[in-house]
This record gives sequence, C-alpha cells and structure tokens, in this order.
Amino acid sequence: MKQRFKDYKTIVFDCDGVLLDSNRVKSDAFYKAVLAYGEEAARGLLKHHQENGGVSRYKKFDYFFDHILKMDNPMQEKKRALELYSSHVWDGLLKCKSEPHLEELKRNSPDSTWLIVSGGDQKELRKVFSERKCDGLFQGGIFGSPDTKDEILAREVNAKNITFPALFIGDSKYDYIAAKGVGLDFIFVSQWTEVSDWQKWIKDNGIESIESLKGILC
Repeated sequence: MKQRFKDYKTIVFDCDGVLLDSNRVKSDAFYKAVLAYGEEAARGLLKHHQENGGVSRYKKFDYFFDHILKMDNPMQEKKRALELYSSHVWDGLLKCKSEPHLEELKRNSPDSTWLIVSGGDQKELRKVFSERKCDGLFQGGIFGSPDTKDEILAREVNAKNITFPALFIGDSKYDYIAAKGVGLDFIFVSQWTEVSDWQKWIKDNGIESIESLKGILC
C-alpha cells in the first residue's frame, strides 16, 4: 500500500467477494432467473456475469435480453427476471460467510471513513447489512445499483464524502478500473474472486493483492 492502512482518510469496500462470500450466490441466482429461456441462454448470462464482475444486475439483464435473446421491447421480461433474481439472492446474502476481521480492521483505522460501493442493488445492500448488524461500520454510506460504481465514486468524491488519500478494496477488474478512474489506491482480494486469470492480471498491471482482509492486519 502507498499509505499505511490506518492513514487512509477513506476506505471503500466492494461487497461481493470482499465483505461477503456471495459471488457464487449471485452466479447461481443469475442462472436460475433466466433458466426458463433455456440452458444455453442461461449459461450465456452466467458467463457474461462472471466476465463482468462488479457490474450491476440491471446492465447484465439488459445485455441478456438485448444481445443474447435479442428481444424487442423486453421490459416486462426484464422486470420478471429481476424479481426472480432478487428472490433467489436474498436468503443467500443473509446466510453466506462474511469477512470475520471487520471489527478488528475498524479498530486499526479509527479515523477513516468507510463506505461500501457495490454493483449490488442499493436497497438490498442496506437491508442485508442492517440485518447482519454491521451497517454502522460504514459511516460514509452503503451505495449500489442502479448507479454504476464509476458514477457513485465520482459523485462521492465531488461531494467530499470520499477524501484523499483513499483506498478501494475489491475483487474484480471493474473495481480496479473504477478506483483508478477517480484516483483511489487499490488492493485486490483473491479469496472469493471469480476472476479466472487474476494472478496473471495483477502481475501484468502491478496490482497489490491480499488473500483476505486479514492480510491488511499482518
């Protein structure tokens, strides 16, 4: 890290694959939500989802109906798929493993502002972290789709809710691109990532990585 962890004024966390072991939950939910359109189409959406980690569900379903199925005016079908996806994913988000070192990390960065910036649905995220009773750790806010990570980060930087030096902790290529776009330092977390070529990718791009958030405490 360019700064010691405790010296960052703002720390931004992705959710899936960083705070929660929920990448598989999301992958299964995408597949099941569109299986009625056939296994080949469902596998196509799953592949697109896993190749575009961190991108919102809204854009992924847009891609499915517009480019995989090539439907005209699929508004109702998209709405139904989103509802199915949400129903499949909710229980998984409440039951999946979470990062066990958050409280300890917070004690190690008492003066930093924490945020969540995720591709997950914002209302759903806020409910999940409230149910898990750890939403109070993220005093800077919990943000998600339908706004993109690029839009959220730019907005929060402009509003001075993100102040520098600032760090983004993520597990996808999009997380890195979004962080870099607004000048945040970046650390890649590998433990639960679905990026298949992550070792080569971080080496090629000179990206710092840790297996889990425990690595920051070492």
